[in-house]
Amino acid sequence: MAWVPPGVFLMGSDSRLAQRNEKPAHPVRVKGFWMDLTHVTNDQFAEFVRQTGHVTTAERTPDWETVRVQLPPGTPRPPDSVLVPGALVFVGTDRPVNLADYSQWWRYVPGADWRHPQGPGSSIEGKGDHPVVQVSYADVQAYARWAGKRMPTEAEWEYAARGGLEQATYVWGDELMPDGKPMANYWDSGRGAFPVVSPEAGGAAGTLPVMSFPANGYGLYDMTGNAWQWVADWYDARYFARQAQAAQGKPIADPRGPPRSYDPSDPGVPADAPRRVIRGGSFLCNESYCLAYRPSARQAADPYSPMSHVGFRLVSDAPPPASPSVLARLWPH
Repeated sequence: MAWVPPGVFLMGSDSRLAQRNEKPAHPVRVKGFWMDLTHVTNDQFAEFVRQTGHVTTAERTPDWETVRVQLPPGTPRPPDSVLVPGALVFVGTDRPVNLADYSQWWRYVPGADWRHPQGPGSSIEGKGDHPVVQVSYADVQAYARWAGKRMPTEAEWEYAARGGLEQATYVWGDELMPDGKPMANYWDSGRGAFPVVSPEAGGAAGTLPVMSFPANGYGLYDMTGNAWQWVADWYDARYFARQAQAAQGKPIADPRGPPRSYDPSDPGVPADAPRRVIRGGSFLCNESYCLAYRPSARQAADPYSPMSHVGFRLVSDAPPPASPSVLARLWPH
């Protein structure tokens, strides 16, 4: 873990790239905390499962009452044969499509889970150092209890992601590719137009090993790109505007998020359906669609729906225990 010192920063953004839910930028004060250097990896999650026997959300039969609140009112209950363990998987398209309909490139795939991120036949073999994905909000909470850590608040996550750079466009600065080098794992338009996946277009490369790119100013790796990251807060599209109004120019101390969620972006789903915040973007983010590999970008996610591009990292208020190798160096005798 890396120490993130206490401080005051401008949360959100007023830049031309910012979405409405990122505005306006407003002052926030956070206490110091420790944060995982990287996403929690497949190997780390496998050890948690080995020790606890945890069965993830994707490996359980979906509960209709939980699913129902995420659907248009009046949606009839499907037959039990449809309610089978699985998760959402990016499948892409074979041609350019209207980007207003994300159902064209996402599928619910029976048998998809953290061990099989793209469904039966896929594997994490040889990917122990990749971010674990296909984990729900509840799975992250369970891991956090086992690890003796907690989920970061949205404010803590953004403060840490910025690495001490005030209102920079990206976690490494204002230039997307300094010296022509990519600084994060996102959808490279050189591989083709999102969401086209074909031998000719290339398409999504998927996750990469953690630490594939330089760390930010606080020594944290992959704060944007690779895989989205769950944070503790409920999602409310109006939250930043309300926080700025309440602050009146004075820093808000350690905000913990709104008391409930509000997301009017999908007219077919109730605006108060449960939604948690995810941050950082993923290997699917690109200039033409979400441009979420920016520290202020934020998105709503169904806490009960694991996805093939969402993972997590944790924080702690106490310093992490030293490893045996560190102790040996400090006290060799």
